[in-house]
Amino acid sequence: MPNDTLTGIEGVRVGHAELSGVPSGCTVVLTDGGVPAGVDVRGGAPGTFGTDTLNPVNLVDRIHGLFFTGGSAFGLSVAEGVRRYLKEMNVGFDSGHGLIPIVAGAVIFDLGVNRSGLYPDGELGYRACRNATGEPVGEGCRGAGLGATVGKLHGMERGMKSGLGSALIDAPSGVRVGALMVVNAFGDVFDPFSNRPLAGCREDARSSRLIDAEKEMMRLRRLSGFPEGQNTVVGVVATNVRLNKTQLTKVAQMAHDGLARTVFPTHTLYDGDTVFALSCGDVEGVETTVVGALAARATAEAVLRGVYRASSLGDLPAHCDLR
Repeated sequence: MPNDTLTGIEGVRVGHAELSGVPSGCTVVLTDGGVPAGVDVRGGAPGTFGTDTLNPVNLVDRIHGLFFTGGSAFGLSVAEGVRRYLKEMNVGFDSGHGLIPIVAGAVIFDLGVNRSGLYPDGELGYRACRNATGEPVGEGCRGAGLGATVGKLHGMERGMKSGLGSALIDAPSGVRVGALMVVNAFGDVFDPFSNRPLAGCREDARSSRLIDAEKEMMRLRRLSGFPEGQNTVVGVVATNVRLNKTQLTKVAQMAHDGLARTVFPTHTLYDGDTVFALSCGDVEGVETTVVGALAARATAEAVLRGVYRASSLGDLPAHCDLR
């Protein structure tokens, strides 16, 4: 069966690792020897690592490892394990005094479902790297998507379970763009192709019926009972087109259109929406805008797959549980 996920881009490997008995985990994206990268942060409450490195005016021109993890700020220690693994593989930026692996990443807030006091750490990040393969990406409640939820307009108790999704656009032009998204949004998720809601805020904690999020936002002036910074959609798009950091920054910006098509509301003060972009090939002569447009489509499809392939957790139903 053809690989229709991010690892359908040649040279990209993805690995998951999860805490035993705890709804949290991490996901890593590795490439052969490092690749040029860009990033765009749109949410008002981001939790990121190494994003300043990807500013086009800064020195380092590529990254060697990328991670997404649960655990909020506690999960940032995953970076240590990714760096340790890459160092063992002799991969990194040549500083003149040894190789330094360049690692970037982003966290989601999953403490609302993970109250164990245990969080992804360096050892889990290292294990995710050891698990990384070029096989189709495991989706749903896997890796960083294990504790992902959506539809928290009226708090976690009326939200729903979501997960991690991945998709690949294989255009007739020969351009390929893949995406991997961890769907932990404050807002609800809609299918723009059928114009119907897939997962979101429910009428009450025992209901499997969704409210109309847009009408509810029209009714409200303030959000109640909702602490800031507990949501985000984080992910990455990758292409086989040769692009530099500046071009990839624009691709990452355009990829956010895929979030706007599928999540309402998105890019809120309570989300940390962050999208990275990687150039993993040598296809020449393709305009940045073409890649960005395909990246938006891949992002949208990955978000939908993260919802479709999720399963319930405790009292939180998933899309497959709705009537």
